[in-house]
Amino acid sequence: MIGRIRGTLAEKSPGQVLVEAGGLGYEVDIPYTTFFHLPEVGQELILHTHFSVREDAQSLFGFAARLDRDLFRLLIKVNGVGPRLGLGILSGLDAQQFIRCVENRDAAALVKLPGVGKKTAERLMIEMTDRIGQLEGQFMPEAASGAAVASTAPTTHRPSDEAEAALIALGYRPQEAARAISRVAEEGMSAEDLIRLALKKMIPAS
Repeated sequence: MIGRIRGTLAEKSPGQVLVEAGGLGYEVDIPYTTFFHLPEVGQELILHTHFSVREDAQSLFGFAARLDRDLFRLLIKVNGVGPRLGLGILSGLDAQQFIRCVENRDAAALVKLPGVGKKTAERLMIEMTDRIGQLEGQFMPEAASGAAVASTAPTTHRPSDEAEAALIALGYRPQEAARAISRVAEEGMSAEDLIRLALKKMIPAS
């Protein structure tokens, strides 16, 4: 089991990073809540990881906070919730927000997440109520860089286009993504800022 990786951030894009460590480059899938806390390319990065092995694939998932990683491991034990849906849930809500949803029985907030229907939300409420007790008292680490959200490197694509593409990859319909970005877009905003603000509008805080 690969539980943590520490190395240099070689590449980053919404949903995935490439981390160089010990002469190897690790492709790590990440939720957007972690993407918002990445340092600049070339800087040191620490991610808490979960290594998933299946007959047809091997995947490494990374999280800025250990609490998010541990919640991810609990989520994928829920019937009908695989690693991809678990990553999607933690892209819309961080661990603390998800825990509040469960404690407040706020199924409506969960249904707003792509891939989470009413039945899945109800199942999450039932099965996670007892499991989140395993996370109580756990120390919440700082973000991977210990700093504020980093801005993206120069690119030929407009930040708004990147942000829309990221929301579509997360599961939102193109029309929803375009509408959400247009509501929050302002001159000079980075793709990360657009994604974060759009998600806040689409998934109100509980």
